[in-house]
Amino acid sequence: MAASAPASASATASFRFELAPDLPGADRVSKYVFGAIRTLTSKLWDFRIEGRENVPLEGPAIITPNHLSFCDSVFVPAALPRRVWAIGKGEYMDSWKTKHIFPAMGMIPVDRSGGDAAQAALDTAADVLDQGRLFMIYPEGTRSRSGDLHKGRTGAARLAIRCNAPIVPTGHVGTVDVQPPDSFVMKPGKPVTVRFGAPMWAHEFGDPEDPRTLRRFTDAVMFEIAELSGQRYVDSYAGKSAETPDTPTPAPEQTPVTPRRPSVVGPHGGVGSRPTRPAMRPVAAGEAGQPIGVPRGRRVPASAEA
Repeated sequence: MAASAPASASATASFRFELAPDLPGADRVSKYVFGAIRTLTSKLWDFRIEGRENVPLEGPAIITPNHLSFCDSVFVPAALPRRVWAIGKGEYMDSWKTKHIFPAMGMIPVDRSGGDAAQAALDTAADVLDQGRLFMIYPEGTRSRSGDLHKGRTGAARLAIRCNAPIVPTGHVGTVDVQPPDSFVMKPGKPVTVRFGAPMWAHEFGDPEDPRTLRRFTDAVMFEIAELSGQRYVDSYAGKSAETPDTPTPAPEQTPVTPRRPSVVGPHGGVGSRPTRPAMRPVAAGEAGQPIGVPRGRRVPASAEA
């Protein structure tokens, strides 16, 4: 796989704010806050974006970033060419600092205990996608405290199948240096890069009606995120009890899992090794980009194409 072309600053690239009065969020608040975020990220950090052309300019798509720091939710939306809605932990609704501004920005709170409460959040997310919007969800479910990329949960794949939408795997580098875990301060001047991979469709990994497709598709998405972020993939779910806080885990002598698609994950050597990434064209400042055309038959299950 070819190495990525050099990244370029692209925070000033074109951005389209989509009005959606019948979806979560306040249009006026979101418009001004998104504008402020884009301005600040370009001025306060060495902010670079790769693969922005992989994000569809029209229609639904699911953005699935790795999750290492609170400020991931600042830089990934700032890198997108369109307004985005996102899942957020329900605990944000308990704090006076976040219970008003986050929902106004389009955050959909989710009860992470699961069950009907979590399903209600996914139902709202499906409404966002059914209206042809962008939706962001962290497939790991929570922040990685070890620095590794953890096994993905199948919520994003379920939404992709339910709403006939592609997943855009997303990886970023540098956000932990900007805002380490449990820190309230974002350190200026640090380099941050956000990378968007090519859209992925569920039916390319099996029959969407087969429950096993959810796992295959989710694993494939996580392997692509590992390529984009340079993280080591470990086959376990993220959670405080299972990880060492704040300290990235060095790659052991023997890799803990054997990926189903080794060519996707890339090599895992010692500390400092980096997987190869797909070639991406940097976005020039002010570039509008072109809508991504869906190849003929991509929305039709493979069995129906035969």
